[in-house]
Amino acid sequence: MAATDMHGSAPGPTPSPSPSPSIQASLPPTPPLSASDPTDAHSTERHEQHESHHETRKPLTSQSLHSSPIKQAPSSVLSTVRSLPKHLQAGLHLPQEWLSLYSSFVLKNASSVAQIESALRSLTYIIPGRFRDAEIASESLHSSIQLLSLYHDTLLARAVSKLPGMPRIQNPHNRYTKYWTGKSKMYRRVALVLQCAQYTELLWEMAAKRRGEKIRWRVIVLIEALKAICRLLILRITGGRMVVPPLPEREPIPEETSEESGLEYDDEEGFFPVEEKKPKEWSMPRTGLTLPALPSPSDISSFLMQKVLTADDIKPAATLLSRMSGPPHLAEILHTLRPVIYAVAMARTKNKKSWQPWLLGIAVELAARQLHAERGRNGIRETALEKEEWNRRGWAMGWWTLRGAFYGNVTKGWVQGLVGAKYMPGLVGGILEDYAFLWEEYHFASDDM
Repeated sequence: MAATDMHGSAPGPTPSPSPSPSIQASLPPTPPLSASDPTDAHSTERHEQHESHHETRKPLTSQSLHSSPIKQAPSSVLSTVRSLPKHLQAGLHLPQEWLSLYSSFVLKNASSVAQIESALRSLTYIIPGRFRDAEIASESLHSSIQLLSLYHDTLLARAVSKLPGMPRIQNPHNRYTKYWTGKSKMYRRVALVLQCAQYTELLWEMAAKRRGEKIRWRVIVLIEALKAICRLLILRITGGRMVVPPLPEREPIPEETSEESGLEYDDEEGFFPVEEKKPKEWSMPRTGLTLPALPSPSDISSFLMQKVLTADDIKPAATLLSRMSGPPHLAEILHTLRPVIYAVAMARTKNKKSWQPWLLGIAVELAARQLHAERGRNGIRETALEKEEWNRRGWAMGWWTLRGAFYGNVTKGWVQGLVGAKYMPGLVGGILEDYAFLWEEYHFASDDM
């Protein structure tokens, strides 16, 4: 009997879904079913089960893959990853815009920024060790202000150099340091490293002290060696005496509007309204030429003194410090190595009140001054800047009374007597006591280089 007798009427041909091209290429063609085959009943049943299985589980096509949630998740991740560079690029532009806005604010309000810096710096001087458990926080604030002031000096120096008009008279120190910072990139980089080391040396010592005295003195010796190397490099680059500080000091900006002085960026408006000021020049109605405005009658003497030129004002900047050779050159090297010698001696001495490191350090300093005095005996004249620097170093020798054995055996008793005196105001006594704590506990608290 035919297969149609066993199952009734034969079902109509059901259109099977077309397999994917990859499946057609890998599977052999299926032979057609025969109606006279004795195994038609079993084959038909298996064929119906296979068709029902295909109806419940549809084949995967490209359209279904794109529409499935499993595929949508990776595609969304890919789109997010592809958009990351755009977001990163936009994020990188933000700090540059903020830096430009901050620079514009500093240039437009230079006097106000200088007053804020001075007030904050004075605050850190008044409360040096008020919170002895958190002295590192106070010193971190002080170091941050110093580094920020260094950045402001760079901004203002660039702005002042672009001011129109005749060249302004500068002090010899600024002329000399500006000459070398503009001439030699090596000098500028070494001077910047030296200045940053001086601003942060006490902070590094406070952080190292928490790890022990040995680590603290190792850090002190390393910092002193770094500063000595920087000074020797500057001495080699310039061929003359190194001036402290190695970078030019901040110059006062003339009282002009931002548009006239060019101290602003491309921003349309400033952070604070700029007051209208009288024009500095007078324009002739017929020719159109301009003449500078005359000073006020009460300011004539200071106006004329600004125009006076001295011998150092007309000298080339490179000759403000003469080249050294022989004993003066050796004196400068000894003065540069003196802090390293004293720090190494203190690190190797177990008794910090011993007089040996203190006597060794001050002997090296006095030997340097004695070698420098040989220059005057030989009839070599010093420049004004050299005299000013050696006078500064002479006054700086007073810091030896606050170091090592001299402070522990002599000065400390005087300070304690002043703090406990009846006539001493409470505020002044508290500040002096806080500084006494720093002088006793930290090496760089009394450092002069």
